[in-house]
This record gives sequence, C-alpha cells and structure tokens, in this order.
Amino acid sequence: MRVLGIESSCDECSAAVVVDGREVRSHVVATQVDVHRPYYGVVPELASRTHTERIVPVVERAVSGAEMTFGDVDAVAVTNRPGLVGSLLVGLSYAKALSYGLGVPFVAVNHVEAHLYAPQLEGAVPYPHLGVIISGGHTLIGVVEDVFRMEVVGTTIDDACGEAFDKVAKHYDFGFPGGKAIDDLARNGEADAFSFPDPSLHKGDHRYDVSYSGLKTAVVNQLDRFLRDGYEPTRENIAASFERVAIDIILRRIDRAVADTGMRRVVVGGGVAANTYLRRELVRKKYEAFIPSLRLCTDNGAMIAGLGYHYVRHSRVSQLDENAFSRVPEFRRRYP
Repeated sequence: MRVLGIESSCDECSAAVVVDGREVRSHVVATQVDVHRPYYGVVPELASRTHTERIVPVVERAVSGAEMTFGDVDAVAVTNRPGLVGSLLVGLSYAKALSYGLGVPFVAVNHVEAHLYAPQLEGAVPYPHLGVIISGGHTLIGVVEDVFRMEVVGTTIDDACGEAFDKVAKHYDFGFPGGKAIDDLARNGEADAFSFPDPSLHKGDHRYDVSYSGLKTAVVNQLDRFLRDGYEPTRENIAASFERVAIDIILRRIDRAVADTGMRRVVVGGGVAANTYLRRELVRKKYEAFIPSLRLCTDNGAMIAGLGYHYVRHSRVSQLDENAFSRVPEFRRRYP
C-alpha cells in the first residue's frame, strides 16, 4: 500500500511516500527556518501562509520522487493534531481535497504518536516499549502497548524541553533554531562550568514528570549565582552546562520508568532527539534505545505516512469533516 503522508503542524512543510508502513520511497521537507529566524521563534501567521505557498510543490516533489503519479497513491495521511491550528488546516484541507479527488482513503494522524513510529521506518521495534517524546512543544514518557495504544505516565508540568532550549538561545542570541545552536556551542564548552539547579518535584504523582521553567529562569536571570570557581561564563560554557542539566532531567525520568515497568526497550522521538549529548548518553544505557536518524527526528511526512498505513489497514479511516486540534488529551496510568 502506497501512502502519501503530509505534515504541516508547525514550521516544517513535509510530504513523503511510504510503502506498507516501512519503505520510505520519498521524503521532502521544506523548512521555514529563514522565515522565522528574525523573530527567534515560530510566528503562527507566517507559518500558515508559508505552508499555503509551499504545500503543492512539496507534495508534487514527494510523488514524483517516489517514481509515481498521483493515480498510484492508495491513501492520504495527514497531521491534524496537535500543533498550530492555522498550519494544521493548510495540510488538512489539502489532504482532504486530494483524497476526495483521487477517490482514496483519508486518515488524520496525531503527530506526537507518529514521532514514536519514526524508528519503525528504519527497523522493526517490538511492542510493548517505553516511548519518549522530546520536542519544542512536548515532553512526555508513555507506555506504548501497540501501534494504537499509548498511555502517558509522565509529562512536563510547565515548559517543554525544546521550548527551554529555544528560550535560552533567544536570550543569549545563540541563534535559531535554539536546539541546534546550543548543541553546536556545547561541543566546545565545559558542561561543569555552571551548577544549574535540578527541578525539585514532589514524589508520587510526579515520579516521571519533568519541569524546565526553573532551569530556564536560572540560566536566563540568575547566571552569576551558578558559575563555578575556575570557569569562565563563555557562550560555550553556558550552552554546555545548560544542555547537560536539561537532558539529564529527562534521562533520570526514563531510568525510573525503565526500573518501575521492567521494559528494556525505549523509543525516543521528537526534535530534541537529534541532540548530540542525548544520543550519546542513551547509547551508554543498559537498556535498548531506539532513536531515529536525524532526518526523522523533526516533524516529517514519512512518519505520518508510516503510521497512517496502519490506520488504513485496520479500517480507521477519517471522514471529510475531520477538524484540526491544537491539543490532545493525555491519559495517565501509574507504575509500579
């Protein structure tokens, strides 16, 4: 089954063709980094307008890149949640019209769940496993029973991990996107230069939850308090020290979830999964970590098409009145 996947939840306009949920035949991403760089963040109105301009050529390139015509498409999958509503509606409207015109099934996909499917495009990952999303808008840990069932056991109580990266980078003019800018600077910095604080959450209900607001505040507003003797407050040292604490926060929660659930397989997805320090530390863990290649960490149409295949295969087809949603409800269960 040849599924065309379309992703437009934020600032990446992407389309891809995936066969039978595994084989990526084409993968096209039109980034909007240059559009939003002057503002050090994504401007929703600019994002949706840019999607409107780019979606047609992006989809056409994905279809031709798969050495197909539109008549060869068996189904259309598209992100409809969560994300910027204006951006989502561009992709959703286009996908609806295309599926209707082609007479093929249309499926709406949760792109957070699709991030956890991304490693499946590069090798089979058995179920069940722990799923971890670390991105600009989401930070969560969930128990993934199968392709359709994930129950969240931990999430952020304030800022997402990637959001903290972006805000710190903006304050110190490190560059945009903030995650990559900090990653690049950190490679030449000392991770022990600053003793930034770890969040102190109550035990019990917050065993797997994370918080980044306090860390962000410390780095932005209280920098001098945490500089250690013998170190200089260079851009590189700020970046390296912040990165270490930010990533270690989520790593410790993953360790707890592995210990409590007994699950030794951990799937990590989302934009922050591209972070060099995170990827290095996950490889050192005693459990089995599955991390997608860099091209599949950020929002992309391939993960949408891959997950969309399973929706079509199990007759979970969407209707043409399907809407876009900025958020999705989170359901929690506790371990042990």
